[in-house]
Amino acid sequence: MSPSSTEKLGAHCESTETAVRNVAASAEESSWPTKDFGIIPIPKRLQYNPVEPFHFGILLNASFGFASTFTVANLYYCQPLLIEFSKSFDVAYEEVSRIPTLIQAGYLVGLVLISPLGDLVRRRQLVLLLVATSTAFTIGLAVTKIFRVFEVLSFLTGVVTVTPQILMPLAADLAPPERRASALSVVLSGLMLGILIARVLAGVIANFTSWRVVYYMSIGVQLLVLVGAYLMLPDYPSKNRDMTYFQILFSMAKYAVTEPLVIQMAIVNIASNACFTSFWVTLTFLLGGPPYYYSTLIIGLFGLVGMLGVLVGPFAGRLIDRLVPWYATLVATGVLLVSQAVQTAAGGINVAAVIIACFGLDVGRQSQQVSMTARVLSISPAAGARLNAILILSVFIGQVMGTSVGTQVFVQHGWRACSILMLALHAFEILVLLLRGPHCSRKRWFGYEGGFEARRRVILEREKPPSGEDPEAQKEAPIQSDEGLQSDPS
Repeated sequence: MSPSSTEKLGAHCESTETAVRNVAASAEESSWPTKDFGIIPIPKRLQYNPVEPFHFGILLNASFGFASTFTVANLYYCQPLLIEFSKSFDVAYEEVSRIPTLIQAGYLVGLVLISPLGDLVRRRQLVLLLVATSTAFTIGLAVTKIFRVFEVLSFLTGVVTVTPQILMPLAADLAPPERRASALSVVLSGLMLGILIARVLAGVIANFTSWRVVYYMSIGVQLLVLVGAYLMLPDYPSKNRDMTYFQILFSMAKYAVTEPLVIQMAIVNIASNACFTSFWVTLTFLLGGPPYYYSTLIIGLFGLVGMLGVLVGPFAGRLIDRLVPWYATLVATGVLLVSQAVQTAAGGINVAAVIIACFGLDVGRQSQQVSMTARVLSISPAAGARLNAILILSVFIGQVMGTSVGTQVFVQHGWRACSILMLALHAFEILVLLLRGPHCSRKRWFGYEGGFEARRRVILEREKPPSGEDPEAQKEAPIQSDEGLQSDPS
């Protein structure tokens, strides 16, 4: 056979192979769902297309943050309204004090049993279902006149208020790698803003009208989130199709006890949140006593300083994107340590120290959470929801510890002893971080390897495939089980 014939035959085979691939891709594309729950049409621009990935722009990122704000707020509306509940339902303070506990207990159940579903089902449908369900429960909260029903609905509302924990791993999946920390910081800012703004809105509205109007307002904003999710949330394939729900739960428990990075970040998270919660809980006692004797209104305004710190979060996220995550976590923890040191030195002497501590602790805490989340989610994109749930559970544990221990130390030994204890915990966080270096391999528990390069851009350049290799072959498929994934979190 002549060389020209060989070339023609090769070209023919190559064109045939390309045609086969195109047909397969077309068949695969046509198999993606076009309806939510099998009956509600998905807008064409939001339907999944593996050939044209979704563009995760600023508007979509901001919508994730907005949804996080007004869904997580469900957990905190009740806190300033407990006295109003007591009067309305004609029950004792002791009984209404169970409401926040029931909501938080429900939230804990949702974190364990519902959040992992983000690694098993289509997340667009899951978010729509969660928001619709929480809206329905909120309608019940607004209209019921039976206290026991209100308690049950409060617990159920807590269970389904895990939408931000679905959106956070989804943002990490949709955002390009160089913008992942920025995307996470916007969603996390929305989450923290919801925690802060819920108490303010509930207190102001209930002061001038009825507590029920707070829940009517909540119904309205949740309906807005529901409509916005339908019109803006892109559909994304379900992951881990070869796994069952119970396998997902088992693997979540396995990650929590076998992954060195997950355990390291969870320990840091527990200590950091204990300090953060202790600061804000005991701040009321500090500012209400000597030498300040501030009114409740002025004490409440310190929350605005915290909100300012939250708004700085997305800008910190852009900086985190440029650093190897280990260094970003270390810097953020250093900010927490310095801020707590200012509080320890002069918190009960000069109000300027309190303001500096408020701002520094909020900025440092949020930056730390973003960098740790980015590190942990990099372990396995297919297990993002479970990994994020473990981190949020550690947040929950830290908050409980900070509230109980911090209050006891403050009451028995004063503000400085409490602040010194929190300062020691921040130093402990840095010690835990230093046990594993910036490029320590995934399965190694202690040590340093791979140098000390801090610039993420340099690391990405090193990881580029050699010339001649197909870069597309290096990309991870959009649908993949977490079994066997061994990506290096550095």
